[in-house]
Amino acid sequence: MTVTRILPDLQCALVCEDVRQEVTGNFILLGITAFLRVPQVPIVANRLCVFTRWCAGVGNFTETVRLIAPDQTTLLREAKVKFALQDPAHNATNLSVFAQLEFTAGGIYFVEVLVDDVMKLRFPLPVVVAPPQSQAGQGESAAPPPAA
Repeated sequence: MTVTRILPDLQCALVCEDVRQEVTGNFILLGITAFLRVPQVPIVANRLCVFTRWCAGVGNFTETVRLIAPDQTTLLREAKVKFALQDPAHNATNLSVFAQLEFTAGGIYFVEVLVDDVMKLRFPLPVVVAPPQSQAGQGESAAPPPAA
């Protein structure tokens, strides 16, 4: 009996700033992040990537990566890519790139990863608004130097 279709497993999904590929084919993920710290909102992220790897499947598939706003209903961005796995021992690596992504408010955003409209993973991506601390000497006294 020949297996014609097995829905794949999601081996990983990581949010990062950029991805490079070595001559050997290996990937280098830059700026892997669990949250985004921003000085103010609204703010535009030049580039945000979601790196995924699929395994243990057979067939042709469509991956969907979504970025959902803190209200949990507003779809900010969506990326779709088709991929194939010929054998359960093979894997497929995908990269979704979201350029010029605007965050209008702080809060808990969500990343969703689906294959053929089946949700495989949903995880939080907090956007933390942390204004820069005021400079010493601008109305505040600087800390005294340590004693010798």
